[in-house]
Amino acid sequence: MSDLYSDLSHALIAGNIETTKKLVNQALAGGTDAQTVLEGGLLPGMHKVGERFKAGEMFIPEVLLSARTMRAAMDILHPFLTANGGVGGAGTVVIGTVEGDLHNIGKNLVAMMLEGAGFRVVDLGINVKPQVFVQAVSEHKPEIVAMSALLTTTMLRMAETVNALKEANMRDRVKIMVGGAPVTDEFVKKIGGDGYASNAGAAVDKAKELLGR
Repeated sequence: MSDLYSDLSHALIAGNIETTKKLVNQALAGGTDAQTVLEGGLLPGMHKVGERFKAGEMFIPEVLLSARTMRAAMDILHPFLTANGGVGGAGTVVIGTVEGDLHNIGKNLVAMMLEGAGFRVVDLGINVKPQVFVQAVSEHKPEIVAMSALLTTTMLRMAETVNALKEANMRDRVKIMVGGAPVTDEFVKKIGGDGYASNAGAAVDKAKELLGR
């Protein structure tokens, strides 16, 4: 079975969707439970993708392909994981690109990488108003709110979102992560956020760090 997990990890890293799906189904048909398939083959593969991305050994198109492969595998596993309460074991993250900003490639990559690391991700999409973040926190009870902006003009919406969470008495319920090309660690501290990540791999590490995992 260890060979199957190794093959599964390699197929995921290579972005081979069909092989990954075949191996997941093979493992399930052999009686392996979905959580074991996730933790034995898929999560180690995505962890390796994150390491290679941070080291400059993989690039965004390759990481996106691996992330899409992970999503295809999760589509198969999801019914089993949900039935057993296993999906999202790492925590829940609400993520979105802030109001006025229509960029989504980086946000999508972070969302997929977080899913690959075992988080349940609620993706609010792009052009997300502060009040929509507030509503999502109320509805989904996440541990983390993650905001993205690619324009200096929309970075201010991040501060507005933090203030909206404060006004709704929800700020203390969540950790706030911020990312995007113009964003800096100093800016995140200035607006009252909890963490900054410069790329998708770092975002996964930061999310785990903020939750002490």
